[in-house]
Amino acid sequence: MGYFRELPNIEYLSPLSDRNSASEYIEAKNLFKRFKLRDDLLYSVNNFQRYEINGEDRPDQVADKIYGSPQLDWVVLISANIINVRDQWPLSHKDVYEYASNVYGNSLNEIRFHETIEIKDSRGRMVLPAGKIVDYNFKSPIPNDTSLEVNTSYVKFYDSGLESQMTKYNITVPVTNMEYEIRRNDAKRSIEVLKSSFLQTLLSDVRNSAIYTSSSQKINRKLKRAHNLRLQSP
Repeated sequence: MGYFRELPNIEYLSPLSDRNSASEYIEAKNLFKRFKLRDDLLYSVNNFQRYEINGEDRPDQVADKIYGSPQLDWVVLISANIINVRDQWPLSHKDVYEYASNVYGNSLNEIRFHETIEIKDSRGRMVLPAGKIVDYNFKSPIPNDTSLEVNTSYVKFYDSGLESQMTKYNITVPVTNMEYEIRRNDAKRSIEVLKSSFLQTLLSDVRNSAIYTSSSQKINRKLKRAHNLRLQSP
């Protein structure tokens, strides 16, 4: 069940210069018709499963793994709320490198920012979480004399398990432009997709929503004709 196969058709006025009359129409897929998940499916987390996109997997390959058909790639994209595949689907490792190289050029391996590493006390309690963007020489608490240990990062804390004051040094790490782009790309790999047990419900909804309701434009269930503005114009 391919996405465009399920779209209904529409007859619109021929834009061709060699048309035979002002009433000549061309039949095409109605791209203005959009399918979406029904609200009761969309807003229940129990209807979805988390999927990790591996390596260079494409939407059709993911659909084949989950639903048994590569033609259901649009189900993967709709349920993951992906509209623009080019920007929202993760690139391959080769493509992300080429992208980053084009963006940063000779600055590819330059440091973009520094971030904290995780620090816990002897009882496993969090003192400093990882991933906080800070200055390379971040200090906590800030010393009264800022001229001391200018290039050193540290965090000082009281460890109740050891009953002593502790200091952890070198608590920041650099992140390059390349590493940043890899992370940003990898963040797209975790998606939510509709569970296969709800697939038939979605497909039935899609087929029903593709049927035109009664109107003066309707020709049959899957075809309608646009108004002829040429004949209506003075």
